[in-house]
Amino acid sequence: MISVLGWIAIVLWAVAAGFFSWYVYGIAKQITYVTLADGRRQERAIPLIFRLLLPLAPNLASLAKSPGLSRMRTRADAMLVTAGFEGLLSGWEFIAIKILMPLCVGPVFCLIFKALCIRVPILDSVFPLLCVVSFLLPYVYPMSWLTRSVNVRQKKILKAMPFVLDLLTLSVEAGLDFMSAVQRTTEREKLDPLSEELLRMVREIQVGASRRDALKAMARRIDLPDMRSLVNALVQADELGVAIGAILRIQSDQIRNRRFERAEKLANEAPTKLLGPLVVFIFPAVFIILLGPLLFKLVQQV
Repeated sequence: MISVLGWIAIVLWAVAAGFFSWYVYGIAKQITYVTLADGRRQERAIPLIFRLLLPLAPNLASLAKSPGLSRMRTRADAMLVTAGFEGLLSGWEFIAIKILMPLCVGPVFCLIFKALCIRVPILDSVFPLLCVVSFLLPYVYPMSWLTRSVNVRQKKILKAMPFVLDLLTLSVEAGLDFMSAVQRTTEREKLDPLSEELLRMVREIQVGASRRDALKAMARRIDLPDMRSLVNALVQADELGVAIGAILRIQSDQIRNRRFERAEKLANEAPTKLLGPLVVFIFPAVFIILLGPLLFKLVQQV
């Protein structure tokens, strides 16, 4: 029978699990926002595990802000800005989470794999490897998530660029100046990533930055070759006095052509990428379907 101390321990563990579940549920219900240049707020999804570990990040602030990690911190800051998470996560907080992930999540995975090995003894031989994977995957996950977020936002910007440039071209050719056309584009209630960056560029110019500096800052934040090409063309047109409408139309056509070229390249790469799944999954399935009954009969005869 369970002693009194045993029952007390069970109750305390149950209370602790209940409070932890309540805390996780409260964090999961929270919605994270970024504040745009005009004061509007846009929702940004951060993984739940990041939000759970973020209160622990100040404990590693001295390590994350150390001079030895300055390059990593600068890169993380730039990627967070490109991904649209500026104001939600800083570079040193991201590094702290990257350090905390294997320390907090790795042991949990090790315990799960240990319990699995008890039920499946054949896995005991690979348990050390599973422990290494338990600590390695949580360490790699933050950068993988950030890289994927950057790629997703950049793809959205690339997709929106030709249409926004067409709208700007029509507005400029209709008689509006470039800044008024950009402001008209950012007046929508729901903004896409490109409109968010254009809105920030307009606000920077309104507070005193030159158009050239604001355009180049936007190109650095977005970090796309197409955007850098567009910004360079607009800066040169501003310096030489060339009509902005013609430049925008040319850039829009070039961006569309490059997008079609990328689509053709991906289409040409599709057969090669399908070769792996074809060899790994489809051929064995066909082999099992065709020869499975025959092998089953042979085994029965033996």
